[in-house]
Amino acid sequence: MSDETAIRTIGIAKSFAGVPALRGVDFSVRRGEIHALLGQNGAGKSTLVKILNGVHRAGSYKGSILLGDKDVSFRSPLAARAEGVGYVPQEIEVLEQLSVAENVFAGHTGLGRGVLLNRRLLNKRTEALFAELGLAINPRSLVAMLTAAQRHLVMIARALSMRPKVLMLDEPTASLSGAEVDQLFAVLRRLKAQGTTMIYITHRLPEVMAICDRATILRDGRVVAEIDRADFNEERIIYAMSGQKLQRLYPHHAAPTQSEVLLSVRDLSVEGRIGVHRRISGINFEVRAGEILGLVGLLGSGRTEILHAIYGRIPCSGNVKVANHDGPIRSISDARRAGIALLTEDRKRDGLLFNLPVGGNITIGNLEKFAHHQLVSRTNESKAVVQAMRALNVKARSPQASVAHLSGGNQQKLLFARVLMNGPRVLLLDEPTKGVDAATRHEIYRLITELADKGVALVIVASELEEVIGLSDRCVVVADGRQVDEFQRGERDEEQVLRIIAAAQAELTGQTALRTGVAT
Repeated sequence: MSDETAIRTIGIAKSFAGVPALRGVDFSVRRGEIHALLGQNGAGKSTLVKILNGVHRAGSYKGSILLGDKDVSFRSPLAARAEGVGYVPQEIEVLEQLSVAENVFAGHTGLGRGVLLNRRLLNKRTEALFAELGLAINPRSLVAMLTAAQRHLVMIARALSMRPKVLMLDEPTASLSGAEVDQLFAVLRRLKAQGTTMIYITHRLPEVMAICDRATILRDGRVVAEIDRADFNEERIIYAMSGQKLQRLYPHHAAPTQSEVLLSVRDLSVEGRIGVHRRISGINFEVRAGEILGLVGLLGSGRTEILHAIYGRIPCSGNVKVANHDGPIRSISDARRAGIALLTEDRKRDGLLFNLPVGGNITIGNLEKFAHHQLVSRTNESKAVVQAMRALNVKARSPQASVAHLSGGNQQKLLFARVLMNGPRVLLLDEPTKGVDAATRHEIYRLITELADKGVALVIVASELEEVIGLSDRCVVVADGRQVDEFQRGERDEEQVLRIIAAAQAELTGQTALRTGVAT
């Protein structure tokens, strides 16, 4: 790592509708380092990254950017890439029906004559790039066949195919399991050894400790701390981000033992569809009123499919029953009538409606609560929106504000407000703290335990084993679409759970080999 500066900002300031987002930010990254950019949701990280990436074009902000010794200003992301600034967003942005190689070089193949594409040469160049990065992905495969982790690696390869001087990574591990995070970190260390400069945006402090060389922390649009690796300390970072000390333990929750069974799942099975969802079979569990049940498993284990099957989003067999509700649950309408609500993993794809304001996003799907003779009372709707925003501490200028201008944490709390408006008896949470900062994460933890204390039955999926084990009263372990273990709070730790999953996967692989006559 060099002391030479790779990229630097001087006095960057930007406002939206008169509200300051950045207030004179001086930010410097050394050549060849992995530099963490940290801060709570709304601290200004996304705004700064969008300026560096050309999304917020030159002239829309004050201050200057230096790339090495060169004063630069970007009028578009294309201009930023041309100057050597690459960016990998948090959301997976791939073309599923194209091959891996076509995705890696999308928009800049430079291969073939005119409109014709030399696929052989394209695959060869992709193979060379993957060999350089240590990636074992077939360039000819359809992206639709890849796991989320592999798709994110394809996006990183796409950014690196332009040979950037600086690579910005926004929450690159948001949906990855432990093994996949290790694979990503191996790639990043290889890039660092090759001299690539990286800006790493994350809310996961253990990752900062594991991979980053320095950290810059933003709060309220200002730089409040710059910390070298030798001085890394989680408590210090949390204090700099929030201005207060946070309790890192999960809120206490006394699990009920004799309460009513609200959700019963019997022999739940889903026929897998390649590139859409995986197969699950023989899932059985119950959740009592006031109980928090965790579904534990690696990415691709079938956790999300279980939630979606319970909610009627994907076809399934078996029996899902909610207490005091007659009839099967075969659709989302059935689930809603039974009192089931789902918070989906991908809030931008499956949750938020960007054509509606904050208030409309909260009440959409709940308008019958404010209707009389099929006419919606806007007065009652507005009162309910304000009440929900206060209860969930959603920070927005007004109910008419655009959801696009909310931080990730406030977007997540907005979706919580929506699903809670109908007072669900059973709440399914898929990655409830994905992409949110430490302070918002603890707000969500408290909300989850408060809902359980009020008698709601909750089922939680989370990629971080520590989180799902720490929050849950009881956990069901899933591997390769099958239920392989169940334990109460305090009976297993992360290492034990990973061993159980590994043993189950090895056993299932052996059974498959015996059925097909293939030696293991």
